[in-house]
Amino acid sequence: MTIRIIPCLDVKDGRVVKGVNFSSLRDAGDPVELGAYYDREGADELVFLAIAAAREQRKTLLEMVAKIAQKISIPFTVGGGVSTVAGIEELLAAGADKISINSAAVKNPELLSTAVSRVGSQRLVLAVDAKRRGLAANEGWEVYINGGLTPTGLDVLEWVTHAEKLGVGELLVTSMDTDGTKDGYDYELLRAVRDQVKMPVIASGGAGKLEHLRDAVLKGKADAVLAASIFHFQTYTIHEVKDYLASAGIAVRM
Repeated sequence: MTIRIIPCLDVKDGRVVKGVNFSSLRDAGDPVELGAYYDREGADELVFLAIAAAREQRKTLLEMVAKIAQKISIPFTVGGGVSTVAGIEELLAAGADKISINSAAVKNPELLSTAVSRVGSQRLVLAVDAKRRGLAANEGWEVYINGGLTPTGLDVLEWVTHAEKLGVGELLVTSMDTDGTKDGYDYELLRAVRDQVKMPVIASGGAGKLEHLRDAVLKGKADAVLAASIFHFQTYTIHEVKDYLASAGIAVRM
């Protein structure tokens, strides 16, 4: 299995930003130019998440997606504030390859099954923001929504199992405990999710060193690794990440 390397572009007010634990955002560039740069650098895919999308103009987001689609050749996923099947179809028509859904799916799980029947499971990614219930892994993780602000009471493993039954094709799992810390992903969370479902799992939240991306695959059993800060601020290039993973015996697209 070839592991995918996926830079994540969090976009607010038409700019790419990256927060620490979902707050204190730093400006990290223009989404269209950054997307084109990562395409040239050898990224396998991109994820483009609109922060505060519900308050942003839909037209602006669609225009940005269309511009990105014109500039890049690799697949890219768009998410943030997507809450209807019509909204999903609109973004796909604008040029996105896949759509990520988070809060809306928790509030209305039928959205997932309806969307799957309309656009296909391979074009739907369920984003899950997970937070530990306690320090031990056996205490589990809770699903949060609304940009990590609202606890739902939902158990992460129960939710991803249900989502798979509804036909979702891929999971993007972000640990709220590690996101933005650069101290490594939550490997226990990734492994627990990976053991629970058959669909591909994208690791998100906490990449700071090359070892973290390696361990997301070897310890967390992730199918893809997503990172933002380490790429946006050029701590590592895509090539450096791929060379390192290949040297660790992990298959990557060179």
